Amino acid sequence: MAKRSNARRTPPGSVRIIGGEWRSRRLSIPDGTNVRPTPDRVRETLFNWLRDSVIGSRCLDLFAGSGVLGFEALSRGAAHACFVERDPVLIAALNVQAAVFGVTARIVRQDGESFLRGAVAEPFDVVFLDPPYAAPIEPLLDLLPRWLSSRAVIYVERPRRPGLPQVEHGTWLKRGTAGAVEYGLLGMTVRGADDTMRVPPWTGR
Repeated sequence: MAKRSNARRTPPGSVRIIGGEWRSRRLSIPDGTNVRPTPDRVRETLFNWLRDSVIGSRCLDLFAGSGVLGFEALSRGAAHACFVERDPVLIAALNVQAAVFGVTARIVRQDGESFLRGAVAEPFDVVFLDPPYAAPIEPLLDLLPRWLSSRAVIYVERPRRPGLPQVEHGTWLKRGTAGAVEYGLLGMTVRGADDTMRVPPWTGR
């Protein structure tokens, strides 16, 4: 994810995949971009949470930045990933990385909110939502439900202050903190066949 200049971490030149088929492979981060990838320790926790959900899933990596969350999911058995990023330099890097790994991924040059306002092709099972820290998260969460499958979970990462928001139509399944960051896994309510609202089942640990 491309964080703004007030983020505390120093931009690295690369970030590594920490598990799965491409374990220890590194993704290059282009010079001059404001990418602050989710730290290894947080990603390890996240994918431990997702271990029963990611295999065979369709993933959406909004505000993708380096694409490490989406590529990590593919490395661990996700069936498909869609990367959304507005920076053309990062888009070029994502295309190169997909070619290096030999995967066919959908890579979209667009702002994340604008993408969510567009037409839905197929629903996603896992969404990585890590927008710039200064951006409000609530409008994005409001737009997400129509993009979600009945078993979808959403990873959200925000500054520890103000932290993760209250979500009227959702449940925080997992939450954690690391330094100045709070992160969590969210299950949002979806409309079932009986036209009632329910939180989708989740098999993670």
